[in-house]
Amino acid sequence: MNALLTDLYELTMAAGYFEAGKTAERAVFELAVRRLPPRRNFVIAAGLPQVVDYLLNLSFTAEEIAYLRDLPQFRNVSSAFFDYLRDFRFTGDLFAVPEGTPLFADEPMLTLRAPIAEAQIPETYLLSALSFQSLIATKAARCVEAGGGRSIVEFGTRRAHTPEAGVLGARAAYIGGCAGTSNTLAGFRYGIPVMGTVAHSWVMAFCSESEAFRQAQRLLGESAVQLIDTYDTIKGAHRAAEAKGPFWGVRIDSGDYLAVTRQVRGILDDAGHADARIMVSGDLDEYRIRDLLAAGAPIDGFGVGTQLSVSADAPTLSTVYKLVELEICGIQRFTAKFSDDKPSYPGSKQIFRDTHRDVIARSGECGRGEALLRPIILGGRLLEPLPTLEQARQRAAASLASLPASLRQLDEAEPWPVIHSRELRELIERTRHNILG
Repeated sequence: MNALLTDLYELTMAAGYFEAGKTAERAVFELAVRRLPPRRNFVIAAGLPQVVDYLLNLSFTAEEIAYLRDLPQFRNVSSAFFDYLRDFRFTGDLFAVPEGTPLFADEPMLTLRAPIAEAQIPETYLLSALSFQSLIATKAARCVEAGGGRSIVEFGTRRAHTPEAGVLGARAAYIGGCAGTSNTLAGFRYGIPVMGTVAHSWVMAFCSESEAFRQAQRLLGESAVQLIDTYDTIKGAHRAAEAKGPFWGVRIDSGDYLAVTRQVRGILDDAGHADARIMVSGDLDEYRIRDLLAAGAPIDGFGVGTQLSVSADAPTLSTVYKLVELEICGIQRFTAKFSDDKPSYPGSKQIFRDTHRDVIARSGECGRGEALLRPIILGGRLLEPLPTLEQARQRAAASLASLPASLRQLDEAEPWPVIHSRELRELIERTRHNILG
């Protein structure tokens, strides 16, 4: 794994720790969401396999070390530091919440415990990997909730910020409840159902729309989804309805979806294709889906692309990675930030969730309900295989179903109660006194 996929200051700090003789000190960092994005009542944790793969394979190549040697920021660093990088591996511990777990503000998504440089360097990658997929999984869950049981298919790779972001976005969207993806590599790599038939170019490539539909029907049979809005949606619906055999249905990518789907539904039914379904796509998000269905649009499925693949209304997540604890020669020291609007809290923690609240406690405390942070890597070794993508998807569905209905709606609701345990509150106050005097 490319160890240079990080911010420069992670590496300059690592060099500083080495030169100061601090590499034996064990640090505890926590990654959490400081604030929920606008109109979000939760965030679904996603991206853990990519984090695990990164940590288990983290190392520096000779070429990367040579590059760092030549940077002016490392001019005063001893050659022993670069020898240290040559043998660098992650030897620490990782605790994390399972993928598919809804989380709330200030709750740790993961805890990293390792020698300080090993814990510092991964910061950038961990924040990026978890923030992106968690955003997409959360957006997908909102679209699925708005769909009320209709299929939501992820269509967003062509609008994603990179092709690989499209693949990981499809993965995250599946965790969030999407029925499938248009991304073939995501299907191959992760086993996600892949969906899609033809584009407008297919229809335009034939001399007539009817011929394009016949050829699609011949090629795809019952799986054919006829794209009927290339020229005139109503005429396209009549031509699609001329099919002699069964087909999946039609897709509409433009127009007044409420009015046109009602007309198309009637055309299909009158032609004896009551089983044919109607899918719409094109600039959809959870709000348009909700409003169309509330108005009675006869839509059976939605293809959601741009708005989902970049979480367009909330494209960033305020994830933070903070040092909360140090062990120096066997002596434990707690660390925290007490700035006005960006505090962090000392000590390694655990989250306990029961039926009516979450309690953030100190690590090692006993609590009621489910303990969310689980050991994943100990001593640089993976304890056991991670849950499958399907299991993460099932966990997300079950966890969301257990939350109050108000939290699953698209508008902001009364927050889920999250409190600190008595022991954690006492530690915060002691640490505040020790630091601020």
